[in-house]
Amino acid sequence: MRQFPRFLPAFLAALALIGIQTGPATAQNLFRPVIQVNEMVITEYEFNQRTLFLQLLGAPGDARVLAREQLIEDRLKLDAAHANGLKPDPAAVQAGLEEFASRANLTAEEFIKALNGAGVSAQTYRDFVTAGIVWRDLARAKFGPRVTVSDTDVERAQASTIGGGTAARVLLSEIIMNAPKSKLAEVQARADKISKLRSLNAFSDQARQFSDADSADNGGQLEWMNLSALPAELRAMILGLAPGQVSPPIPQGGKIALYQMRKLEQREIPAGQYASIDYAAYYLAGGRSEATLAQAARIRTQADTCDDLYGIAKDQPAEVLERANKAPGEIPADIARELSVLDKGESSTALTRNNGQTLVFLMLCSRTTAIAATASIEDFALGLQNRRLEAMATGYLAELRDQARIVNR
Repeated sequence: MRQFPRFLPAFLAALALIGIQTGPATAQNLFRPVIQVNEMVITEYEFNQRTLFLQLLGAPGDARVLAREQLIEDRLKLDAAHANGLKPDPAAVQAGLEEFASRANLTAEEFIKALNGAGVSAQTYRDFVTAGIVWRDLARAKFGPRVTVSDTDVERAQASTIGGGTAARVLLSEIIMNAPKSKLAEVQARADKISKLRSLNAFSDQARQFSDADSADNGGQLEWMNLSALPAELRAMILGLAPGQVSPPIPQGGKIALYQMRKLEQREIPAGQYASIDYAAYYLAGGRSEATLAQAARIRTQADTCDDLYGIAKDQPAEVLERANKAPGEIPADIARELSVLDKGESSTALTRNNGQTLVFLMLCSRTTAIAATASIEDFALGLQNRRLEAMATGYLAELRDQARIVNR
């Protein structure tokens, strides 16, 4: 559903109360075609209605320019849905009408009455909502099976959700192939094969052979770039990639793009921006003796995660292994200092207890950022999935527009 400024609810609530009247339109021949999109037409009446509707919503920019762009895209969306056998679901459309009206604390009926009072027809509102509903359903049907979100993707997304901003940067390689209509099927098939690659060298070979981007001569390799510099719809997809992994093919207005993750780096987050830190402390008798340090070294080779320590400590007294999940301010200062330089799954043997007689094998299990703590794993997974769908749908719409015949009449 299209988004509009926050003052929309107050504006429309006031509109419903004061009942703005504009009177009937007096222009002649309002139903003459003014824009042709392939074999479809947009009438002057539709154009004027959408313009007025957007003005009432307080949409940013030139309402006439935005109305033209929206109506063209709506025709393309509805036509693509029809070609894929999809039709507007009346129940979903009604739910969309109610949801949009609820942003102004109105029912759909009250919202329509307010719009009517300002000269906007109910059909204009219904057309506006219907295009968004149909396009959402088409995106899910067309791209949904290709969008997967793993636990690793969610962890990476949570780690990137940093309260004070992120210094994350990525090292990517790209392949961007021209995909004219006459060769679209061929390019799509090639892109599907490339997306399954995991070798950096193999991807670079494909870039040199097939990429139309300037980076082709360099094997598609790009310089380091800040994650925040990427388009929002691309960030989620990039964050979901492990080193060596390639993105699904992404339509980009007459082109198909693929990106391979080479490396991801993030600046350490100050501890105060974490909601909690999960760590384990395994206590070994003997302090920093040669035998105890050797034992700690063996444990390090056996334990990749904190959960592995439970098996190592099996049949020993419970107090030998301490597992804690605490807010930063609740963690002992010396442990907090050691944890600050560890990544997930890394360990330290710098600390002792009991006057140096006990060695602390300290392992960082995980960190939860302040923002990530407020969202469930399901929320993150759904958000990632929706953003990836949105990125693919946006590229598909650009492709449809590039291939369309659009004429002002």
